[in-house]
Amino acid sequence: MFGVWINYFFVAKKDQKMIDIQEHLKSTRRAGEIEFFIEERNDDCVVSRMPVAAGILNPFGTVQAGAMLWLADVTATVLAIGKTRVGEKGQRFPLAINLNANLLSNQRGGDIRAEARFVRKGTRITVVRTRVLGNNGHLLAEVTTTHVPAT
Repeated sequence: MFGVWINYFFVAKKDQKMIDIQEHLKSTRRAGEIEFFIEERNDDCVVSRMPVAAGILNPFGTVQAGAMLWLADVTATVLAIGKTRVGEKGQRFPLAINLNANLLSNQRGGDIRAEARFVRKGTRITVVRTRVLGNNGHLLAEVTTTHVPAT
């Protein structure tokens, strides 16, 4: 399906859009804004929301995979921190040592939500599963992160 869409985009739309994408791909500068809001935080779940804005879109108008992963990672980290008192030099901050992502879908507008829950909450290792959801609760990504406390 994706190959068909790409073929349609590049063959059927040989116009200004094609030139803009080619110029974008050759460009050495990338810039954009990204923000999110924590909407719920409790001992076993953190929910955040990221508005889909121009700064997080790829040249095809869908959300950059990295923006979705950033949202999932930060939401999982907020959950992993919990009530931990992080030291002035970052002691006990939950460092992500592994991230596994399955990108399942995408979208062009609206909001993206991340819901992080513990798989395992330990003193030495913590594992968090974060579901990234789009409009109408559509599953966009499943992300699992593993965290260890900084020393």
